[in-house]
Amino acid sequence: MLTLGTKAPDITVMDHTGKPFSLSDAWHHHSVVLFFYPKADTPICTKEACAFRDALADLEARDAMVIGVSTDDVAGQRAFSERYKLPFVLLCDTEGKLSDAYKVRSFFGLLGGRVTYVIDKQGVIRAAYSARLEADGHVQQALRALETDQRNS
Repeated sequence: MLTLGTKAPDITVMDHTGKPFSLSDAWHHHSVVLFFYPKADTPICTKEACAFRDALADLEARDAMVIGVSTDDVAGQRAFSERYKLPFVLLCDTEGKLSDAYKVRSFFGLLGGRVTYVIDKQGVIRAAYSARLEADGHVQQALRALETDQRNS
């Protein structure tokens, strides 16, 4: 994972609507909760994305924007977003550029990693959490990091 306190990589990829999306466009306005998940529509990934959906009001109350990332293509991410009514941006890291830049390692070379970063409005990594088989912990860790960041501001 990336080291806390370092500048987050700014990469542009397609979002689930087929439009280019730059991470810096998000963090210039909000803190960003950037969560990487291996594959849309798999049990743990679905549970994780739905946990972020269900906690969205709490995250937005802390001025955070949630962004999900997987290697799925636009059609797969769009279908996943629609099926589970995910009200946040899903990025399509089909070439692995984001995963590589954020040092999200695959599991036995098969599935992408499950890592969540919290990035502040200056584009600095404030928190990082990795747990391959855990869905709910990512939301809780992001909320804790945002609360800590607000107290220190």
